Parts: sequence; C-alpha cells; structure tokens
Amino acid sequence: MSVRVRYAPSPTGLQHIGGVRTALFNYFFARAMGGVFILRIEDTDQERYDPRALQDIYDTYDWLGISWDEGPRVGGPRGPYFQSQRTELYREYAQKLVDSGEGYHCFCTAERLESLRSGQEARGEGQGYDRLCRGIPPEEARARKAAGEKSVVRLKVPLEGSTSFHDRLIGDIERANRDINPDPVLLKSDGFPTYHLANVVDDHFMGITHILRAQEWIPSGPLHILLYRAFGWTPPEYCHLPMVMGEDGKKLSKRHGSTSLVEFRDQGYLPEAIINYVSLLGWSYDDTRQMFSRADLERLFSLDRLNKAAAVFDYKKLEWFNGVYIREKPDAALKDELLPFMRRAGLVEDPATPEQEAVLLAAAPLVRERLRFLGDAPELLRFLFRDPPPYSREELLPKKTEPEEILRYLGEIRSLMEGFFHRSDPENEEEFRLLAERLHTRLGSLLMPLRVAVTGSKVSPPLFESIRILGKEKTVARLVAAMEMLAARE
Repeated sequence: MSVRVRYAPSPTGLQHIGGVRTALFNYFFARAMGGVFILRIEDTDQERYDPRALQDIYDTYDWLGISWDEGPRVGGPRGPYFQSQRTELYREYAQKLVDSGEGYHCFCTAERLESLRSGQEARGEGQGYDRLCRGIPPEEARARKAAGEKSVVRLKVPLEGSTSFHDRLIGDIERANRDINPDPVLLKSDGFPTYHLANVVDDHFMGITHILRAQEWIPSGPLHILLYRAFGWTPPEYCHLPMVMGEDGKKLSKRHGSTSLVEFRDQGYLPEAIINYVSLLGWSYDDTRQMFSRADLERLFSLDRLNKAAAVFDYKKLEWFNGVYIREKPDAALKDELLPFMRRAGLVEDPATPEQEAVLLAAAPLVRERLRFLGDAPELLRFLFRDPPPYSREELLPKKTEPEEILRYLGEIRSLMEGFFHRSDPENEEEFRLLAERLHTRLGSLLMPLRVAVTGSKVSPPLFESIRILGKEKTVARLVAAMEMLAARE
C-alpha cells in the first residue's frame, strides 16, 4: 500500500509547536515510506478565517524547508485542497447520508437549542442534542425543506452498543455509543460542513492511508469511524501522537513561553534546531543519538519508534540544540543567517552594502561561540557598525586605579596602535604583556579600559580580532574620545 498522509491546519491562528510536530511526523513518515505528503487547508470556518494565518502556514514550512507533494501552490490530482472550495462535495455526501437513513434533517432553531442547553445545565444533566427531529418522516422533512424551512443535517449515532477502532500507537480504543456526541451536526444551515464531515469526506477522496494527529483528537475517533461505516468506506489507519506538555505537566501553551514558530524564528532559532528538537518530542531512534538532520529523519523516521508517553517541551534543551547548529555554521552561512537580524536592528542597510557584508563575515567567527540565538548578534556586534553606546567614566577604571593612571595607559596603547595592524595577534598579545610589565600593572588593567573605549562594554567578542575588523582610524578615534573623557574630569 502506498502511504498517503496529510497535514490539515485551519488558517485561524499562527502555527505552533504542537501543529508543527504533527506536520513534521506526517512529512517524515511519508518520506521514509516513499509516500505522498499532502497539505490541506481546513478553512470552512469563515468567521475565524485569517489570510495572515494562511500566509503563516506557507512561511513556516518554507522556512523549515518542508515541502508538500500535493496541496496549495503545487496542485495535485485530488484537489482542490481548500475545503471552502469543496462545499458541493460535502453537500452531496450529507444528502447521501439522509437518503440512506444514516442522517436526517434537523429543523430546531437556535433559540430552542439554547433553551435545551440551559435546561440541561440547570438540572445538572449532560449536555447534548435530544434528537427531537430524528423521528421526522423523510417525506415531511422534504416538504419542510421545499417550503424553505432552514435545517441542518445530523448523523444518526446508534443508540446502543459501542464503536471501536485500532490505534497504531495506543492499541484498541472503544467507546459506548451513548457517550458519543449525540447526533452531531454534519452540514450547517448555511451549507458549510462541520469539521467531522469535511474531515472524513476529504480523507476518503484524497486517498489518505494513515492519520497521524495529536491524542486530543481521540474522542473524535469513534464518531469518525461511524461516519466511515455510514458511507460504506474503509477508514485509514490511525496513530494518535503523544501530547506536547510544558514542564508543569500541562498542555504546552503561551504561559510556558513562546509556542508559535514565528516567535522562535524572530528570537533567532535556526530551522535545523527546531526540526531536530521537535522531532524528538515523542519519537526516538535509539537511547543515545540526539542529532538528526532533515535528511536523516526523512530516511530513519518510523512509527514503530514513537513513544506513548507525553513529551515535555524543554526550552533549555532547544536552546542547546540551537547553539550546536549555530557553531556548525560555516562563516559565510552564519553571516547570511545574521543579516536579517542586523537589518532589523538598523545596523546594516537593506540590502547590505558589500562593506557591511564583509565586516559581518569577518565578525561571524568571533561571535559563533557566544551566540545562543541569532538575535543575540546585534548587541554583540553593534560597535562594528555604529559608535559605541555611551559609557561612564567609571567604566573605564579597573578597580583600585585612578583616572590619570588609566589616561597614561591609554596614551601608551595609542602608541601601540601604530604597529598593531602589521603584527599578528600573538605578537600583539606579547606587546601588551611587555607594556603591562613596563607600567607595573596587570594585563587586565590595560585591556579592560581598551575594551570599553573600543566597544562601549566590558563584555565583547575577542578584543584584538575586533580591533582588526574595526580598523585603525576608528580604533584610535575611540581611544582619543576615552582619553578626553578622563582628562576632562581631572
């Protein structure tokens, strides 16, 4: 059997970690099995539809490098791939259920349903439809429809017995029919389907063989099985994926931190880190291996290696993965990754000039080991593109030193700058060590005020390499500015 799987998001909000994990597992399963990965847009909820959310779907998977074989923008033989463009199909098959006696028209008004709900709530009863219209004779229903009376189509859920299905990960799942949503609406009065009808009809006509979705959808499983039976169709194989939880054991949400992919992207996570870490939320290859490229996962992913237990999202672990992938980036690739963040901070133009690109390329190896996120780079490298931020006179003074003493040190350092760019870094280190001995001070008492003068901070990328990128003219100008600050306060 050729594997066909789908990811079917609703364009009502941003793509979040849970949805991305579902998409990745479907994608990797399809690739590993030589199958087809489909993107289907479930946009029948027109009130909540947001075109920005649709664009976020495209942007998210473009950034992750995940492509679909069938779906929007690429087409395919089972389209259209927007549910809003398939409404005639849903109406046709809702009517088939009515014609076969598996469904019926319900004429209850919104006011009656609200009164029913309020009464059940007041009496402490379980809430649900009371099947008032289930016994309406078909002829009467047709006549009322012909007369223009509004109705919905409901499914006739069996009143007795139970419904079961097999889940690839969890095993057999059974539910008493009396506990299934009583006669749920399949087709609304406006002619649009509910999730359940559209989902089952589309999965059937798109030839879906496996449904990989989160365990929160398990309660819908028996209802969908009843729909497949009502249509006389064979259901796909189900595999309900473990939940993604926060460290407090509750479902991952904004209270735990970032959850949408755009937030992670804006902070400066690499797509490689997201793919690697998120793919380990509920799946493992063995007990030791942690690092997987997208190509690795396309080859190695297997449903047999899924875990039943809920996965805990660890932000620190993701941060560690991100650091690993940043450190593996070649200089040119890291420069390209940093450019958008430098542009956003206003430090380089759009597009960057050749000179700006050259500075950033030279700086990339200096900050690689210091970056947790790509978004850390602007603060670390600002001094190479702008004058350093204001600093105080006190920041130039190491402990137990006086302004005139540091002023003299900076004067000596200015003299060293004459030959600095002709010497190697080890040679410059030796020159500074000899100067410290001659001045009877510690090497740190020379380098700290130099660092503050050049970068505006006591913490910076490697100092000598930074000075080399900055150049003699700017370095000397910043030394002079620091000396003038010290002299003005004497």
